[in-house]
Amino acid sequence: MSTTASDDRLSRTLVAYLRQEVQAPAMAVTEFLDMIIEDARKLQLEGPLADLDRMRGASVQLNAFVKSIIQDSSAERQAGETLETFHRRLRHDLRTPLNAIKGYSELLIEDMEADGDHPLRADLVKLKESADQLLGQIDAMAALARQGDAALNGGGDRAGQLDAVADVLRTIRPVDDALQDAVKSSAILVVDDNAANRDVLARRLGREGHRVVTATNGATALDLAAQQDFDVILLDLIMPEMSGFEVLRRLKADERTSQIPVIVISALDEVDSVVRCIEAGAEDYLTKPFNPILLRARVGASLEKKWLHDREKKFIAELEEEKQRSETLLLNILPQQIVARMRNGETVIADRVMEATILFCDLVGFTTLSQELPAERVIDFLGKIFAAFDRLAAEHGVEKIKTIGDAYMVAAGIPEAQPDHALRVATLAPRMLDAVGDIAEATGLELQARIGVHTGPIVAGVIGTHKFAYDIWGDTVNTASRMESHSLPGRIQVSAATRAMLGDRFNFEPRGSIALKGKGSMETFFLSAR
Repeated sequence: MSTTASDDRLSRTLVAYLRQEVQAPAMAVTEFLDMIIEDARKLQLEGPLADLDRMRGASVQLNAFVKSIIQDSSAERQAGETLETFHRRLRHDLRTPLNAIKGYSELLIEDMEADGDHPLRADLVKLKESADQLLGQIDAMAALARQGDAALNGGGDRAGQLDAVADVLRTIRPVDDALQDAVKSSAILVVDDNAANRDVLARRLGREGHRVVTATNGATALDLAAQQDFDVILLDLIMPEMSGFEVLRRLKADERTSQIPVIVISALDEVDSVVRCIEAGAEDYLTKPFNPILLRARVGASLEKKWLHDREKKFIAELEEEKQRSETLLLNILPQQIVARMRNGETVIADRVMEATILFCDLVGFTTLSQELPAERVIDFLGKIFAAFDRLAAEHGVEKIKTIGDAYMVAAGIPEAQPDHALRVATLAPRMLDAVGDIAEATGLELQARIGVHTGPIVAGVIGTHKFAYDIWGDTVNTASRMESHSLPGRIQVSAATRAMLGDRFNFEPRGSIALKGKGSMETFFLSAR
């Protein structure tokens, strides 16, 4: 490799190293000093301020020098100066302000030794450590310069370090091409009162495959944003009648447009303008005249972010839809109040209910029909009847407990108390008989239902961990079942307890008594609506 080519390669590599390893830490030192000075003024600590101001002046000098080298690596190289001499002087010029920062920080720390709790001491120690770290980075850079071609071609740790820098630069270089593939053609609104600016932006973005709409003022832009879906808005800041900042505020205040990324493009380059726009919700800020490659990258990044946000919204909507389906399925299994209790952390759901009314309904003759009819028709027929029962149960505010073959079971007064639980069941029962009659007539099948009802105390709760169910237990349940089994087709048999709860609201026909296992007998009645 020729000396000139080697020098150029080494110079470019050292500039890349300077940008990677020195520039950001040097800027951080200045920002850290700004915070320390601000704290000192707030605490009215006048003593350290003079040295702190000197340190900050040195940090500004350091950053300015680093910036000048990065912008033009040959700018500071004097005529006739060899590369080695240049880099030796470069190290000296970098170390000089850093040594000043380190020296003043050491003096201030020593002055504060007597006061271990001095409010600035800890931050000054961190600042000194940052300066030491930067000095180490500069010394490492100088070592690279001394090794020259050996560092570039001879392998070892330094070569690996340079290769890492080169890899990063190679990765960064094609960013605009990568974004072209990653971001699909999008709708972009360009807002600028200057016709030439609008035209340049529209043409440049159009070449990238985007659909571009332009607006000459803020009011038009807001109208367009409300009527159309845009993926990015490029917004001029200085416009007549309504400033770009006001347009930005209104866009972010409107729920329909608040998520559209806005890139402000303005001739104003003051930090205050940038900060105000970012705080108001702008995605990015570019100054005029803008760099086309940088514009392409910023637009691409904003479009990618918008695309990811839209995809996230879609996923959230799908999750919400799935949650609703799961909620519906769960509510088909358990009462809503029980679901709420389980979500609140209850692991054992068990309640003793002092008074509830239970209804059993059985389809008379269904067993015989199920043996004669095709399986599909049996399921369809039973499904229609139970669907009708479900609808009626919901209308009367009673809780469906379960189906057992062709039997249907409901309860009123659970999971929450209902003073009119017996009345709810008594008005439901006749409608269930009517529903079975209507379906039998429509299908031409001979089928009737019989119903049994009883009122009394029960235990209710959730059993199981996988195919769990809300169920009820107790003598009241058993007695209601016997009311149904001893009833007649097309009739509603109720117990004396239920009869007493209903009073004179219905007509009752004495049915007689039925024997209860181990509990004697019970008077029963047939119920019919008045």
